[in-house]
Amino acid sequence: MTFHQFAYHNVLRNVRIYAAFFLASLFSVFVFFIYSMLMFHPKIENGFLGNVSIVGMIIAEIILVLFSWFFIFYSVKAFLEARSKEFAILLHLGMERKQLSKLIFLETLLLGTVSIVVGILFGYAFSRFFFMIVREILILEELPLYFSWEPFLLTITVYLSAFILISILSVYVTPEKNLIDLFKGYSEVNGNHQYSIPRAIIGMVCIAIGYILALLTSRMTMYSFGIAVIILITIGTYLFFSDTTHFILDRIRSKKHLYWKKYRMLSVAEQSMIMKSNSKMFFVVTMVTALAFLCVGLLATLSSYTSQYDKMNPLGLIYKGHTDNPYEYSHITSIMRELEEKGLSYHMASLEVRKQTSSYTRYEVEVFSESDINNLLFSYGYPFVRLEQGEGMFIPYSEESINQLNDINVETVLIENNVNITIDKVYPKVIFPSSIISLNSIIVSDEDFRLLKNPYHGASSDVEPGYHLFAFDIPQWIETKDVGLSIAYRVSQEYLKEEYRLPFYFENAGLNFSFLLSTYSLFTLVGLLVAAVFLLAAGSFIYFKLHTSLELEKKKFDVLKRMGLTDQELKRLINAYLVPQFFIPLGVALLHSLFAFVALQNLLKHIANISIVKELVLAFVFLVIIEVIYFYLIRWRYITHVRDS
Repeated sequence: MTFHQFAYHNVLRNVRIYAAFFLASLFSVFVFFIYSMLMFHPKIENGFLGNVSIVGMIIAEIILVLFSWFFIFYSVKAFLEARSKEFAILLHLGMERKQLSKLIFLETLLLGTVSIVVGILFGYAFSRFFFMIVREILILEELPLYFSWEPFLLTITVYLSAFILISILSVYVTPEKNLIDLFKGYSEVNGNHQYSIPRAIIGMVCIAIGYILALLTSRMTMYSFGIAVIILITIGTYLFFSDTTHFILDRIRSKKHLYWKKYRMLSVAEQSMIMKSNSKMFFVVTMVTALAFLCVGLLATLSSYTSQYDKMNPLGLIYKGHTDNPYEYSHITSIMRELEEKGLSYHMASLEVRKQTSSYTRYEVEVFSESDINNLLFSYGYPFVRLEQGEGMFIPYSEESINQLNDINVETVLIENNVNITIDKVYPKVIFPSSIISLNSIIVSDEDFRLLKNPYHGASSDVEPGYHLFAFDIPQWIETKDVGLSIAYRVSQEYLKEEYRLPFYFENAGLNFSFLLSTYSLFTLVGLLVAAVFLLAAGSFIYFKLHTSLELEKKKFDVLKRMGLTDQELKRLINAYLVPQFFIPLGVALLHSLFAFVALQNLLKHIANISIVKELVLAFVFLVIIEVIYFYLIRWRYITHVRDS
């Protein structure tokens, strides 16, 4: 038997240990490859939503590459621990350490090559189905399967280099042990695990401060608090598993009425050793699981935003232009003609908006007339505005602002025309999208509006004294995505420049919604697959550790069975052994994610008044169910191995 054949047979003999690593690597290659196929597709690259799609794919690819390299490195080191006795025998029989390193390199390279080949084959076979889904999402006429060397070369280069470099690195960074230590195998049983009480307390304090900062996060502190929260939670989580858990278990051991009860002594003592010896693994699993939760949670947030888009955009089409806009007539007639050609019913309200300076704030205020607003409210079916001369009403910019403005009473003077206005009420519904009007917008009576003859003092070549607003209320606004495309294109092109100079602005809610829905759906595919890779890898980390210490645990349970341990008691002990390893990291990750999304919910309330609670609960319940199913699969395999002892 040649050396290469020996390496090949070693892989076959250790198929149980390598199984989880192979499947996770294969799935990672599979996901990376289909993303690459989509990223290099000419229809996506040069077509609809090309830039958004490519950016999303590149981000997903980078995340997968970084995570895959870390996963492979961790897995290879776990395999070295699991096979320490085998390596000790080979060294005892005369194999040199250089040859042993070569053997490990060949085995890892063989396993990696097979996972790359199989992952690419599955990825290419699945690509046609994946393209069918993407075609529907991006509203493309066709998205055919194609063959190009770029996705293949990129996937092979990324993952083959990962397997080669990491297998070499793992061998060299692993400290050399003598034969006696290797024969002992995975035995970190040291009855006196040391921990630091100050570090245990610091860990809890860091997590608590991180949670408090998350709750206090606002638009003003989003970036500074966000960075601080990430750092504090990361440090706190590591210290929690390295010191805090051991400190808590030590306190339990000191309570005899809790510790000395049935077989609780065995499980608590075992967990104490597991938590200390595997603290780094639990930290990694927690952070990876939290990333999976965040991926799915962000998708749930996008889903909530998509489903509530119509509430934030009550109008179908909005055209806003300067008072001297030369394109106004041609654009409005063009939009009306296209709506009629599509057979879409609509109501157009023409509003004149004048800017004035408020004596109360010394800032610009946008003033609407009572009759113009009522014309728009008629199409909505909302109550009309009734104002006496000298009275004013706030226009809300969001649902949240209605309550805020309702408690404000303002006595102001519109300085340019010396018009006194008392504002003590707010219209009870959102009339315009927040992107269209100023946050400081009011309605005045027609009598007061006619008095606003002098223009805004701040008017200059760059600041208009007012504008014309054409609001199209369209019941079937989702079908307007093809209306006014030439105008929308000019507006979007202007936004790419350093300064916006067009005398008009156009917003098509139907077109925006189609972009939003397509982007969300595409990111859902990306995010769910990335989250699946994270969850599979997180479970694999625990699987590696369990099988690394399997021989030692089988001996322990064998001794207990000889002492009279029943099969039912064996299952209970295994549950007490496995449940904390699976569900403590899961619980901590879930708690981290919960506070992250509480902070996000607070931000969204101020920005768009969106509730993401329902979507997050459903997403998290789904993820927890997946983790529970995975736990029972591994528990079933573990019990089977232990019973074989």
